[in-house]
Amino acid sequence: MEPRTPTRRTGRPPRLSREAILAAAQRILGEEGADQLSMRRLAKELSSTPMALYHHVRDKDELLLLLLESHASAFPRPELPAEPRGRLIAAAQVLHDILAECPWIVEVLASDDLFAVSALWIVENMIDAAVECGLTPEQAVYVYRVIWYYTAGELTIRLGRERRRATLDRQPHRTQALAALDPEVFPRLASLASGWDELTNTDTHHEGLVAIVDGLLTALRPTA
Repeated sequence: MEPRTPTRRTGRPPRLSREAILAAAQRILGEEGADQLSMRRLAKELSSTPMALYHHVRDKDELLLLLLESHASAFPRPELPAEPRGRLIAAAQVLHDILAECPWIVEVLASDDLFAVSALWIVENMIDAAVECGLTPEQAVYVYRVIWYYTAGELTIRLGRERRRATLDRQPHRTQALAALDPEVFPRLASLASGWDELTNTDTHHEGLVAIVDGLLTALRPTA
């Protein structure tokens, strides 16, 4: 029996750099989501080892912070209206647009821990505009929080729906269940069932944002 010839690697091992690590992490986040990103998963993507990655980034949190800052600093900073209500709505729309471009950011920010300092100009403008609308600073923070929850929730559901439906080989269960409703028990839902998907999948974020802002300003501003 002839001795087995050792398997030899051909070519050089991939060169590691912070840029290559960030690019690979971005791919994983975009395709698989924040929960799937780990230093072990990232090392596998780069045909490397977790220990090798630690020469370039301290840990997963530093990696995410670098990615958040990179994305926030690259997003164009538009000129906002001078009128405070318009500025509040416009800044909130910018927040939505940044997050919609990279939905994994919502997953990271939802921990209420990591954030990009480069994106705080949006929060500053939202709170400052709310104060100029006649609210107290504390009320302005409440307005920002409501808008953030609305935006994050809308994008989280959209992302979850898209990921789920990409894997389905059947009609969504919700569609089937609504179509089978007894109109005597659920008369309103049964009448809407055939158009439910279109009604609930239509992008109405901006209309909802304007309604929320106007409702909060009306409810919170002191009356004369």
